[in-house]
Amino acid sequence: MKSRAVRYTSPLMHVHLPDPEHGTGAAPHFRRSVAVASVFVATLVLVWLVGLVPGVDLGRFGVIPREASGLWGILTAPMVHADFAHLASNALPLLIAGTLLLHLYPDSSRFVLPAAWLGPGLLVWAFGRGATHVGASGLVYGIVTYIFVAGILRRDRRAWAASVLVAFLYGTLVWGVLPIRVGVSWETHLAAAAIGVVLAVALRRRDVPPRKRYSWELEEEEGEPEQEAGSDPTY
Repeated sequence: MKSRAVRYTSPLMHVHLPDPEHGTGAAPHFRRSVAVASVFVATLVLVWLVGLVPGVDLGRFGVIPREASGLWGILTAPMVHADFAHLASNALPLLIAGTLLLHLYPDSSRFVLPAAWLGPGLLVWAFGRGATHVGASGLVYGIVTYIFVAGILRRDRRAWAASVLVAFLYGTLVWGVLPIRVGVSWETHLAAAAIGVVLAVALRRRDVPPRKRYSWELEEEEGEPEQEAGSDPTY
């Protein structure tokens, strides 16, 4: 009788090695992801420069809670920043985390980006403090939180690596969800982080690369006898 080696795996510790053939177009796709994220950041810079023109007040495009005039801010607030420091604090995370999201989770990004753009503004309009809320920090928190939690939930070493990277670079963002700094829209940060967590759980089965299959696995499958049509399976 042919013996087979017993291979024990732990579902908590086993990390899938992606099939290298699945990533044949990885480099071009990564470059496209970088390009899309860069164009968006450049657009934010352009909008900020427009706001420097005398007489132009972009603050009116922010979210103003519970006021009809502030509803437009749900769509436009992520494009508006108070000053250059505010813009710079969002630009680099959007470039890095946005590239990771588009590259590793192209299917999920179709849901994550709209939700992280609109969701925080909607929640802030309904429940936020009476102030004008502007900036793309909600988008940053939504994307970073999604990447971090998705990496924890998936048995994919690329997802784990991305999760560790954003935790290392932007772990201090966690303080932004607390009302400890004057002039910071912690409500936007908290709402976006919550949305990121929910989406990471809901979309955990999307964008899962096929696992690399080893020769011994293929040999075992080829050695399995084919079941005759109509016969009952044996367990």
